[in-house]
Amino acid sequence: MKKFGFLFLLISFTAFAQKHDYNTKKGFVAEGYDVVSYFNNKAENGDKKFATKYDDVKFKFSSKENLETFKKSPKKYVPAYGGYCAYAIGLKGEKVSINPKTFEIRDGKLYLFYNSWGTNTLELWQKEGAEQLKTKADKNWIKIKEQK
Repeated sequence: MKKFGFLFLLISFTAFAQKHDYNTKKGFVAEGYDVVSYFNNKAENGDKKFATKYDDVKFKFSSKENLETFKKSPKKYVPAYGGYCAYAIGLKGEKVSINPKTFEIRDGKLYLFYNSWGTNTLELWQKEGAEQLKTKADKNWIKIKEQK
């Protein structure tokens, strides 16, 4: 019976992992920051009163208006690469956490970046060629998702 329980758990976990590939540090995408506010060039912390689930992961918003905006077109606001550092995905195909205050809107899409210990990957992204890194990141993200 123990083997069956372990096998069930393993299958359940694997199925869950295949469906979702989001950085949900602190329990929310973008560490609980309002993904709609980024499109107004602001990094605003979300409020639990304005939370929702999309694709089985949780998002928080700074206002009811932003929550409603997200609900109308969620795909527009979901961060690229599941909210992992765009630079790390592009450079090495690695999932790296982010600093939710370090972001870029490029071609209508939200990109988040690591920024700590003296390393600001948004600056590296821009300095080393954002378009080339974005192309690599798009390809790497497909590979990452296929590995599951």
